[in-house]
Amino acid sequence: MHKRFKETQIINRLRAVEVKVSAREAVPDACRSLGVSDKSYYRWRKLYGGMGSSEVRRCRDLEKENQRLKQIVADLELDKRILKETLDFLGHKA
Repeated sequence: MHKRFKETQIINRLRAVEVKVSAREAVPDACRSLGVSDKSYYRWRKLYGGMGSSEVRRCRDLEKENQRLKQIVADLELDKRILKETLDFLGHKA
């Protein structure tokens, strides 16, 4: 999936739309002036609404860490299966 905007850019655009809307500009017009669709705006608002740049960065870091930990668990599960099959092959019951 191609990402056109980084999280910090998305946060900035969300804030800019909010400012324009508070000045009585319609959401579609505010979005268009910033180069995004109103569909993207509503999706971003659902994902990032109320978050600051540091919170988005922290969330991204946690997602990376979670992925790394999932990979470790998968590797350990594979090691466990290999050891069990080896013990079964040698005639031992695990």
